[in-house]
Amino acid sequence: MLDVGDKAPGFKAPIGGGGHMALQDLKGKKVVLYFYPKDDTPGCTVEAKDFTELKRKFSANGIAVIGVSKDSVAKHDKFAEKHALRITLASDADGAICDAYGVWVEKKNYGRSYMGIERSTFLIDGKGKLARVWRKVKVKGHAEAVLAAAREI
Repeated sequence: MLDVGDKAPGFKAPIGGGGHMALQDLKGKKVVLYFYPKDDTPGCTVEAKDFTELKRKFSANGIAVIGVSKDSVAKHDKFAEKHALRITLASDADGAICDAYGVWVEKKNYGRSYMGIERSTFLIDGKGKLARVWRKVKVKGHAEAVLAAAREI
């Protein structure tokens, strides 16, 4: 399991709006990499809107925000358009990024077990190391807490 001080696993992924992005492309920048279960579901929508609302503050502090789920780029585009999202959404359709960050886990809901993304956020410093890790994220107030932590590194 990844922890503070570990090197952030590199990745390359297709992004909403077209094209690809790689963690290496953001070398020297702080990066908020947040994983969420599914586009256009209640908690995921609130979280994406919260990060979008704070995007200008993240950008002013040299911090990139990237949301990752296993949804397709087409679903990301619909999600972003529907909710006026202005953050980068990366598609991890094959689950490689989720696996690298250890967020693809067994979950339980109403006595049923299934595999899914554990809502998690990784704050990566300009040197590519994990500065903070949040697992089992509760959405309310999370984007603000991440911004405050990112300003401190």
